[in-house]
Amino acid sequence: MGTPAFSVPALDALHGAGHEVAAVYTQPPRPAGRGKKPRASAVAERAEALGLTVRHPKSLRDAAAQAEFAALGVEVAVAVAYGLILPEPVLEAPPRGCLNIHASLLPRWRGAAPIHRAVMAGDAETGLCIMQMEAGLDTGPVLLREATPIGAEETTGDLHDRLAGMGGRLIVEALSRLDTLAPEPQPEAGVTYAEKISKAEARIDWALPAAEIDRRARGLSPFPGAWTMLGGKRLKLLRTRLTEGAGAPGKVTHGLTVTCGEGAIEITEAQIEGRGAQPAEAFLRGTPIAPGTILGE
Repeated sequence: MGTPAFSVPALDALHGAGHEVAAVYTQPPRPAGRGKKPRASAVAERAEALGLTVRHPKSLRDAAAQAEFAALGVEVAVAVAYGLILPEPVLEAPPRGCLNIHASLLPRWRGAAPIHRAVMAGDAETGLCIMQMEAGLDTGPVLLREATPIGAEETTGDLHDRLAGMGGRLIVEALSRLDTLAPEPQPEAGVTYAEKISKAEARIDWALPAAEIDRRARGLSPFPGAWTMLGGKRLKLLRTRLTEGAGAPGKVTHGLTVTCGEGAIEITEAQIEGRGAQPAEAFLRGTPIAPGTILGE
């Protein structure tokens, strides 16, 4: 049970390990692209390529959908970034339960955007948990966990890809050891919630300290992309790093080095409205920025 690209490595790993995948559940096609034509999810596309049965109910709350799921007779269900709530009749249908692949070191960052929030908070590490699902939001006991450091210049996109691969590897390990793994209840201390990313968070406030702006830019990259204004157009900050500098908030001192409320950042990859993402050097060849320019105006 999964929907976005993050879920695909787990599907591939389960299929590659020889597990019988009775069905793949994913969210229905959504309008996408300029024509807003319905587009199947990344998981649906991969499942169809593997010749697997694909189901995409709008909800699992109605009795018919629950009966259809129960009729599969699966031993265990695996969910990863599915996007639909699993009601109790679904959670209770498989005799070995429902397992969730969650991209954080629970109980830190329960909820919708754990990778973004870990980067934005400046966490030194994050990780992956295989959790037994229950009715609460990411509250179930943990079967396996693995930590990974967050690099000083890593983006959510970088971490997303690494954790997706870890998820595939760990779910196969968890299933192979399901009889011997001891579920570990989550501690009550240290619970944090990864709220969905709001559009209001994406606009850069240059009066903030450089460290906070750097974390926000990397945490929101590649999507939705932290942004500021340059010459009447949106400029997305896709990769940044901390550097030395002082001056008025939002002032470009040279290249793509920008001073903040405290300290400065260097934008190493950017995207101006109407163009693709570019490394700083290539960006400046097409969009020169004079020293002294104030971003955000």
